[in-house]
Amino acid sequence: MHALLVIDVQQDFCPGGSLAVAGGDEIVEGINALMSDFEAVILTQDWHPAGHSSFASSHEGCKPYEMIEMPYGSQVLWPDHCIQGSTGAQFHGNLILDRADLIIRKGYNPAIDSYSAFFENDHKTPTGLEGYLRTRSIDRLTLVGLATDFCVNFSAVDAAKLGFDVEVRLDLCRAIDLNGSLDAALTAMKAAGVRALSE
Repeated sequence: MHALLVIDVQQDFCPGGSLAVAGGDEIVEGINALMSDFEAVILTQDWHPAGHSSFASSHEGCKPYEMIEMPYGSQVLWPDHCIQGSTGAQFHGNLILDRADLIIRKGYNPAIDSYSAFFENDHKTPTGLEGYLRTRSIDRLTLVGLATDFCVNFSAVDAAKLGFDVEVRLDLCRAIDLNGSLDAALTAMKAAGVRALSE
């Protein structure tokens, strides 16, 4: 079975949001149109408690986009975003939700961030998505969403490492591109065996 994995198409990652990705809203119509082509549709949702450890505001003297070392490794400090129950955490208003078989929330552990749909940023604490896919005999994944160089990248690489057949529709993703992060992500996905498609 072939599933569409829609990564974090949420208000805070779209223009006007607290961590806006340029053109983040431009992909919504295309994603909606794609949903009927798949046997399953899964949405992910960043879902942080207030005061999350990945927020710059949680670290005195730190600014957004600075890097710090956490117990699990290097961590970008972000503006406060996708706080549980907030408007910014909601999916983009035009995204079709009715087609979703599953909505998986991530980043709710206050002590650790979670870019990937499969693992928290320690790369070992699972979200449960792998088990869901296995029990439904889903072995192919197409990823779309936000942002190409962070949550899409980490999700795609983890999926490939777990043995799934993975492709990313770059035309239906948008990137933050923080200090060369987009080129690094494209290189990492290619090295993991992920196919990056423009359409």
